[in-house]
Amino acid sequence: MPLVTTKDMFEKSMKKHFAIGAFNVNNMELIQGIVDAAAEENSPVILQASSSAIKYARIGYLKKMVEASLDEHDIPVALHLDHGPDFETCKMCIDNGFSSVMIDGSKYDFEENIDLTKKVVEYAHSKGVVVEAELGKLAGIEDEVNVESSDAMYTDPEQAKEFVERTGCDSLAIAIGTSHGAYKFKGDAKLRFDILQKVKEKLPNTPIVLHGASTVIPELVDMCNKYGGEIPGAKGVPDEMLYEASISGVSKINVDTDLRLAMTGAIRKIFVEDPSAFDPRKYLTPARDLIKQTVQHKIRDVFGSSNQI
Repeated sequence: MPLVTTKDMFEKSMKKHFAIGAFNVNNMELIQGIVDAAAEENSPVILQASSSAIKYARIGYLKKMVEASLDEHDIPVALHLDHGPDFETCKMCIDNGFSSVMIDGSKYDFEENIDLTKKVVEYAHSKGVVVEAELGKLAGIEDEVNVESSDAMYTDPEQAKEFVERTGCDSLAIAIGTSHGAYKFKGDAKLRFDILQKVKEKLPNTPIVLHGASTVIPELVDMCNKYGGEIPGAKGVPDEMLYEASISGVSKINVDTDLRLAMTGAIRKIFVEDPSAFDPRKYLTPARDLIKQTVQHKIRDVFGSSNQI
């Protein structure tokens, strides 16, 4: 099956009240683990790459590895640019065969965000590509996203409606209390589901996206720390909250940190248990297996997208 846009999968997610996992990729093992998991669960899936991931892996390599996964599995897969920082990056991804792009103009004021998003939407739509935009600011650090907690702000539902109407974006990432990275909450996790409800009332036909939504799975954090890591106090969004989001109108949930933890924990474990290991296949195979398990858990137990093709 060729790459698809997110249009059909989002329409189904809104009708049947489930979310689709958008998993960040930057190497072969991540792509294989994610797509193998989605295929076993009979689930649509979004593979997404940030601009820094593209700089690391190179866009041609990423595209060819994704295409190889499509040759193996007959499931809907979208290739998405995550947090596109400018028009030029979005254009580069569109011209290189991505089926979806995100333009993140949340660092600009409202009117500047609208102007930038409209420019990307016009170009993307002329090429048959869909566009995700963002309104509101998430705190935290991940790849090239770095926002102080004092600068974070919730999405205004009234502004969200105006923003979508004026830009023509196909989906909207909103800020309801999640944050990027492994340290999302100092105290109890809290999401503003009241804001989500108001946004959905204003935009009933617009797919809503949740960024900064890794669980920061405690077992994976413990594995990293047990085998020499130093990730004290890492805390994410509980599965129960993500499940509530998936049945309450969120169509796309982003996952990056949990995949990093899975890969790093599995590799650390091999190095500690077998210091003689130096064959990359020996430590990357269990890393890929744990990524697959992690993605299957998300799809089946949290997002509800199993058997939704």
